Amino acid sequence: MEIKDIMSRSVVSVHPNESVEVAARTMTQYNIGILPVCANGKLCGVVTDRDIVTRCLAANRQPSDTQVRQVMTQQVTTAEPNMKIGVAAHLMGRMQIRRLPVVENGKLCGMVSLGDMAIHEESAIDAGDALADVSSNLR
Repeated sequence: MEIKDIMSRSVVSVHPNESVEVAARTMTQYNIGILPVCANGKLCGVVTDRDIVTRCLAANRQPSDTQVRQVMTQQVTTAEPNMKIGVAAHLMGRMQIRRLPVVENGKLCGMVSLGDMAIHEESAIDAGDALADVSSNLR
C-alpha cells in the first residue's frame, strides 16, 4: 500500500506572507495543529501550533504583526505519493513527527498522519511502531 492510497487530498494551507493570527484562526477553524506553508502551490515550510507558541508568543511577537514565514519550520520532511506506507511510518518515527506533507514535483498534494496509517490494517503495526518512536522523546 502506498501513501497516495490513504493520504488526505483536501489540504488547507497558508501563504508565507499571511499573519500568524490568520494561521492560528485557520488551525482553530479546521481543528488542526499543522498548516503547510505554500507559495504558488509549492511547499516552503510548515507552521504548527507549537511554532506559534514558541517562536511568536513566547518571543513577545504580536500574531497580527508577524508573518508566518518568520515562525514556520523551513526544513520539512516530506513523502511522495508512491512511497510505501511502511517506509513513511519508519521515517516519521525516526524524525519524531506525526504528520507528513506529501509532495509531488515540489507541489503539495496531500498530508498523511500516523492516525491515517493506524486505521488501515496493513499499516497499523508500522504506525504503532512509529508512534512509539515519536512518543519515546516524551520521556
